[in-house]
Amino acid sequence: MQLFSTPNRIVITCHKWLAPALEQEVAALGFEIEETGQTSVTIIGTLNDCIRLNLHLRCASQVMYALKTFPCNHPDELYQAALSISWEKLMLPTTYFSVTSNVSHSSINNGLFANLRVKDAIVDRFRNQMNGRPSAGSELNGVVVNLFWKYTEATLFLDTSGETLAKHGYRKLPGKAPMLEALATATIFSTKWNKQTPFINPMCGSGTLAIEAALMASNRMPGLQRSTYAFMHLIGFDSKVYEMERAKLDELISDPVGLVIIASDISKQAVEVAKTNAQAAGVEHLIQFKVCDFEQTPIPIDGNGVVMINPEYGERLGVEAELAETYARIGDFFKRNCKGYTGYIFTGNLALAKKIRLQPSRKREFFNATIDCRLFEYELYAGSKRTDKLTQEVITKEE
Repeated sequence: MQLFSTPNRIVITCHKWLAPALEQEVAALGFEIEETGQTSVTIIGTLNDCIRLNLHLRCASQVMYALKTFPCNHPDELYQAALSISWEKLMLPTTYFSVTSNVSHSSINNGLFANLRVKDAIVDRFRNQMNGRPSAGSELNGVVVNLFWKYTEATLFLDTSGETLAKHGYRKLPGKAPMLEALATATIFSTKWNKQTPFINPMCGSGTLAIEAALMASNRMPGLQRSTYAFMHLIGFDSKVYEMERAKLDELISDPVGLVIIASDISKQAVEVAKTNAQAAGVEHLIQFKVCDFEQTPIPIDGNGVVMINPEYGERLGVEAELAETYARIGDFFKRNCKGYTGYIFTGNLALAKKIRLQPSRKREFFNATIDCRLFEYELYAGSKRTDKLTQEVITKEE
């Protein structure tokens, strides 16, 4: 169908504060960025471009292809606008579909009502145009229509992803308080890691940070772990286009020679979970797993890499008191064992972060679910900054 080759606005959504990393990904794929918001990146492209985006993006949630933007001040106006779209050219009457929405308008106090008005319009359109109607429900396993209605303007999209892209599909065992895969990727994008120097992940838990680092370094794309998308249910979908794009993912894989990725945890069970997830992701051979306290994590000498820790945040008073000592030990571990590296702490507890007793060189804001978090960066000089400066002054005078 011509729709798959027709350029239109594509809005790629993401979790809060992940947009800068998502923008990097989209630009790297050769797309020109039209706009970047707090939770989205906008480009111009076709549904065939949406196929490529779905297969490649690590930090995205949904890839939305715009169908119609219109003034909207009442649910009846929404219904009429939805009714005017030629849905019978987009999906078969036997196709299952669902409607999702993000609505902010005074006439709507329940987003489900807006979903229902769109669903009714689609069904009525089929009844008017054809002798049949598609079935609808809440599952995202068919065509997915998305409504974005803010103030006096609304847009109806085809959500080409369906189930969120933020989960990368390899995590067979979640472990305790797992980090969302898209969030883990975005935090790694925000570090100084160059995919060649060591990546050290003490307190690895279910292994998400180390696994995402290995996936990035070996150019393994998220599409390798997934075989169903909402775009597959649209009229005009050409499976050959998808298969060609999917085959390119295998060609991109390149295991880096000599790369060191180390993931450690004091819990043997956590390490076993991390190994299982790494195996499912196809990167177990790239990660060295260790069962040990974080202070015993092996740090390659002169590695000049990254040490990244996502410790517990602590929500109960007693637990937080215990964690204060742990955070202090992390600071000591950085100073004693990680000289020459760049250290990173991802935490949702800013008070505990102060216990590290190191001055961060940079802070980046993220959200882990509803928790306001920070990624703290620490330059761990081989000597002190003052010693390095004095050494450089001596060298300069001798020259």
